[in-house]
Amino acid sequence: MNFAKLIIIYMFLVSYPVSGTARGIGETEITTDDGIEVFQNEKYYLLKKNVTITSDDFEITADRVKANFEIDLYDITSLEAKGSSNLNAIKYGVTGKGDEININIKLEEIIVSGKNSFLNMQETKMSSDGSIKVNNALGTFELRGANSNLQNIDLDIYGEYISGVFSEFDDKKQIKKLNVEDKNLLTIKTENLEMNAQKAVYNDQTNIIELFSKVKIVKGQEIITGDYGYFDTIKNSYKVKSDNTSKVKVTIKNSNE
Repeated sequence: MNFAKLIIIYMFLVSYPVSGTARGIGETEITTDDGIEVFQNEKYYLLKKNVTITSDDFEITADRVKANFEIDLYDITSLEAKGSSNLNAIKYGVTGKGDEININIKLEEIIVSGKNSFLNMQETKMSSDGSIKVNNALGTFELRGANSNLQNIDLDIYGEYISGVFSEFDDKKQIKKLNVEDKNLLTIKTENLEMNAQKAVYNDQTNIIELFSKVKIVKGQEIITGDYGYFDTIKNSYKVKSDNTSKVKVTIKNSNE
């Protein structure tokens, strides 16, 4: 999925006038209940009330959309969608929903914010009650706030702060680096393990997830706690260590309980 391409296509088509006729192939249709208001000096225009923008490749709906431009209506630099905002771009593998969706054209960045926000890119699903930011040019993502969650086919991650770096290979986005923090406890789930800590770091060069502070690893009936741990995602092995003030603790539950 080329998110940059999606944004550029969107920016060149969005400023077509509101049309009351059926949309043709290759055209973009904009409908609102309260028309379009242009502020030429301030360099933006507003689409108000029940806004729907539809093209061949995507649809955006919101209560209100503000489009900022530099020279004319075609030269759009950013979009601000507010109030029950939705982005649906199936062709590019992107869907999003939130109280607000902001798209910055120059930075190739999208921010979804508000309670129960989500942004899905191909096989990676992100949700939060705070904000979700993805920068396609830099290949970065960031989730902040309560109930932040990132899922893909290998990992299910919960934490107050989740950030990382991704790359694209064979039209698929892959996570290269990952940082997760939670002053309480973050959670990382794999097929066989559940890991808890206050901080976790992953790098695809080592294929290791490192865990820091208040570490707990649960596998089946076995629970191991300590101060530092790591999980090798290739070897499917893990280890927990302690500092000088504590010891590693292993608890094995009775399977007959």
